[in-house]
Amino acid sequence: MICFDWYFPESARALAVKGAQVIAHPANLVLPNCPDGMRTRCLENRVFAVTANRVGTERRGKDALTFIGQSQLTSTLGEIIHRSSASGPEVAVKEIEPGEADDKRLNERNDLLNDRRPEWYP
Repeated sequence: MICFDWYFPESARALAVKGAQVIAHPANLVLPNCPDGMRTRCLENRVFAVTANRVGTERRGKDALTFIGQSQLTSTLGEIIHRSSASGPEVAVKEIEPGEADDKRLNERNDLLNDRRPEWYP
């Protein structure tokens, strides 16, 4: 996914349906909601996501864009494995087990992908 794609549930869902285990998400985010929104995208699709965002301010004439930073690694359960600061560049290394994303079951009766009803939407 690229930047603002996080805002649309079908972006992450389409990747999950195609078998994605980890969603790479480079971004230039200025809206504050994405870090928490990615928790939802990962939880509803049982995928990992790595959001790499800018920090700092970019001037364009009189206008300025301030990027929120907060790059993060999110688990298949929507847990934040690592979130960087909003103030400066950081590098973090974390280990994950991508195969965890292959299990879409919530419990023995519910499966996030198999229980969908795509015949009810175009």
